[in-house]
Formats: sequence, structure tokens, C-alpha cells
Amino acid sequence: MKNLFSVAGKTALVTGGSRGIGLMIARGYVENGAKVYISLRKADVCDAVAAELSEHGECISLPADISNMAGVEKLAAELSERENSLDILVNNAGAAWGAPLSEFPEEGWDKVMDLNVKSIFFMTQQLLPLLKAAGDADDPARVINTGSIDGLSIPRLETYSYPASKAAVHHLTRVLANKLASDDITVNAIAPGPFESNMMGHTLKTVGDQIVAENPRKRIGTPEDMAGVAIYLASRAGAYVTGVVIPVDGGILISSNR
Repeated sequence: MKNLFSVAGKTALVTGGSRGIGLMIARGYVENGAKVYISLRKADVCDAVAAELSEHGECISLPADISNMAGVEKLAAELSERENSLDILVNNAGAAWGAPLSEFPEEGWDKVMDLNVKSIFFMTQQLLPLLKAAGDADDPARVINTGSIDGLSIPRLETYSYPASKAAVHHLTRVLANKLASDDITVNAIAPGPFESNMMGHTLKTVGDQIVAENPRKRIGTPEDMAGVAIYLASRAGAYVTGVVIPVDGGILISSNR
């Protein structure tokens, strides 16, 4: 049990790995010895973040717009040219949209659903050969999807497509876990609460003090909090865990203040 929580020597792909939750996970893997590919739509940002993370380990930029099938296929093909197997796939790329119910646009529905749900399914589908090549009974390949506590409860903000998409991510996680268990691939989801990110930036600026006050842990999440859960799920310690959604929220979901 000496290396129970080690990800050293593993290869990972983190979509949306340049900021927020994705960057926290990518950095955690890099600093603990994994070879990490990060991907996002903006090539210059992706390259810059990969260069910064490479100061702490091995990180490679693979820019792609995975909100559409062409981008998904491009990213899967480029990774397949570089690697014969993939130990960890973190489906983290995501978007949100806020508008009053009477004004919520179709664009805000489709953009969020395409990136938050459709891309997870097809990214996993396209990378199945690499994932199957990596896993075995004792140390399966891992798919880790980013959900949200907004997919487990009713959010305060009018972001209708976002909580619906995250609830879909959680159930898709269970469906894929059931299908892929016999292929030595586990599929789990992390459901973050409040963390520092671009997506949460406005909310934390306007009601951050209230969020902290109502959180049983009396703070928002840190990069270490997120990296710790992602490392657990990707390490030997998490090899027998599949089909679960893990809230990482400081206790917000179980709080009477929710």
C-alpha cells in the first residue's frame, strides 16, 4: 500500500485544463508525476498554460474546440498519434449561461448542452481504444467527469441549461460506468461546489461572503481540495470505485442553510 495514491507514470488528458477546476486537476497530476495533456479552444492560452505547468513536470498542449464533433475527432486523433494508451480522461470542459426564464435563448441551451454533455459522451467514445489499452483488473483506466452540486440540488441563479446539463452528466456517468466496467474502465464524476474560477467569478464577487458564511466549512474550495479528489479517483486507491458522483463542496448539500 506504499504507493496507494500515486499517479506517477500515468498519462492523462484534461479538457478545459487551462483554468478553474481543470487547471487544478491538471496541476495536481503534473506535480505528482503524471504526463498530462491539456486541451481547450484557444491555442495560445493552451500553449502558455502547458508551458507554465511544464516547469513542474510534463504537460503538453493539444488545442481543440470540442463543442462539435469535428473538434472531438481532431483531439482524439492527435492524441492517438502520440500515445498508444490513456490512463486518465478528465472530461472537464464546460460552459454556463444565465438569463431570466422568459428570455432564456436557444443558443444558451444548445451551447451548454453541447459542451457539457455531448462532448463528454463523444470524447469518451472516441478515446475508448486508448482507454481499453491502458486498463487492467487491478488498475483500470479512469474517466472522470466534472459535474456540479447544481446538478444535485436547485441553484439560486437562473442558469437553466447548466443544472440540467450537470444532472445529465451525473447520470451519463452511471450509465457509462455500467457499460465499461467489464472493459477495465471506471467512470466517476466530481460535483464541485464553490471554487475560484472564471465561471464562478461574478457569483463570488457579488455574493461570495454569503456563500462562505453558509458553507459548513466556512470557506470556498482550494486547488488542493480538487486535486486531492481527482488524484484519489485516478490512483490505485480509487480502482474499485465506479459510477459515483462525489460532491466536493464543504458540506453545502447537507447544510440546513442550503
